[in-house]
Order: sequence, then C-alpha cells, then structure tokens
Amino acid sequence: MSSSVNFSKEITLPSIGQGSWYMGENSGQRKSEVAALQHGLELGLSVIDTAEMYADGGAEEVVGEALQGRRDKAWLVSKVYPWNAGAGSAIEACDRSLRRLKTDYLDLYLLHWPGSIPLEETITAMQQLQQAGKIRHWGVSNFDKSDLQDLLAEEGGSGCAANQVLYHLASRGIEYDLLPACQQRGIPVMAYCPLAQAGRLRHDLMNNGVMAEIAQQKRISVAQLLLAWVIRQQGVMAIPKAGSVQHVDENAAALKVVLNREELALMDQAFPPPTGKVALDVV
Repeated sequence: MSSSVNFSKEITLPSIGQGSWYMGENSGQRKSEVAALQHGLELGLSVIDTAEMYADGGAEEVVGEALQGRRDKAWLVSKVYPWNAGAGSAIEACDRSLRRLKTDYLDLYLLHWPGSIPLEETITAMQQLQQAGKIRHWGVSNFDKSDLQDLLAEEGGSGCAANQVLYHLASRGIEYDLLPACQQRGIPVMAYCPLAQAGRLRHDLMNNGVMAEIAQQKRISVAQLLLAWVIRQQGVMAIPKAGSVQHVDENAAALKVVLNREELALMDQAFPPPTGKVALDVV
C-alpha cells in the first residue's frame, strides 16, 4: 500500500486526489462542488484534476472558484483536447484553461487522448509552455503501451510526467503491460473512474457480495475498499470525483486503509487480473 506517489522524482503527492468530471454542469450544485474541493484541500488531497472538455470549461471554472486564496495548497492538473494540441493551438488552449482556472500556471498539463497531430509537435508545444512558466510538467492520458512507446521514441518524449488512464477493480487490463511499463520508467499512473463511476460502468462492482463482506469486516465502505485497492500499486494515484464534503471525507480516509494478502486474493478471485493483452479501456 502506498499513501503517496512521486512525480518527476522530486514531488511527493498523496495517492488520492480529486477529480472534477461532471462538475460545472448544474449551477445548482456549484456551491457544494466548490465546498467539496476546498474541503479536500484542507484534508491534504492536493491534486485536483480537470480538463477543458469537462462541461465545456465549466469544471475548470468551478475549480478556479475553489482555488481562490488556496492556489498554493493545490497541485493542479488540466487536459487539452487532441485537436488543440498543435504548435500554436496548445498555447491558446492552455491560456483559456488558465483564465477559467484563475491562475497563471498548471502543475501538470495532459494530452487528453492520442490524436492526429504529430506527437513531436505536441511535445514542442508542451516544452514552450514550460519555458513560459505556464505549466510545470506535462504528460498524457488514455495512452496504451504502444502509444507510450511512440511518445518515448520522440525527442523530448522522456519528459512525460504521467499517464492518466481508466483503472478500477473491474477494469484491470493495464496490469498486463501498460502499468509495468510505466512503473519501470517511473511514470506515475493516474487512475480515473477508480470507482467505475460509482459502479455505473460495472454494476456488479459496488454491489458485489465479496466486496461488501470485506468492507463490512474492515468497517469501511465498498468505495473506500475499492480506492485502497487501486492505490495498492506503487506509483498509482486515484482521482475520484467527490461532489460533497461527506464523500471527500470518505475518500481521504481510504488513504489509511491497508489490505492484507487474503483480502487481495479474494478480490482477485472476484475480478481476476488479466492473463494477456487487453485493449485499453476508456470512457
């Protein structure tokens, strides 16, 4: 079990962060979303993940509001659309994100998924953003092992500081080759939808009898069990969305959950690890 993840060998961050997908879509929920993010920062969940895609920039605006007077407590991540990842368009997209976030820099800027713009061009744009002080680090999202190999083969590709992918107990394909490759290279993996969107992606996950029994014995919720499972791996961070203060408390407490060999074996029986290459799961 690891309660922290090292980024770029110099920054240690808690292995549970805060996601913002679906935030900013309902103005009536904005106050509680802002409060949840701020509460997470108070609890030390410093990583806040967002993207220009989420609610067409609306999520970035929610995060920007939450960060007012608290920017120094956050390690801020946003993502650029593949079609905005060109030489000039990436700079413009980043500037728009910074305006919505009401900040002058991002700690990490990710290419949201592989696109048609040459990786060489995206890497150059990321380096220019770094030189301008607009981003501290850059990385990718939804990159499978072959995508990552293509990236690392490019000049400057080794500057990739993270890969954000779908990962939860019922979607373990990355364990076969992508996760070991990232671990070997020291590239942190950021797991999005670590709870399978509260089980919506896999209805049998949150309602599974084995999970319920283990959680009950440990006096934790199934969600906490699943988060603890995701971050058991070295170099893996979970970024669950939490739209309420109560959920944030629950997520933060999962950092202290330790799973023993028996519990992990039972979870493996219920949701077996991959025995061969599986196409990267995306949402």
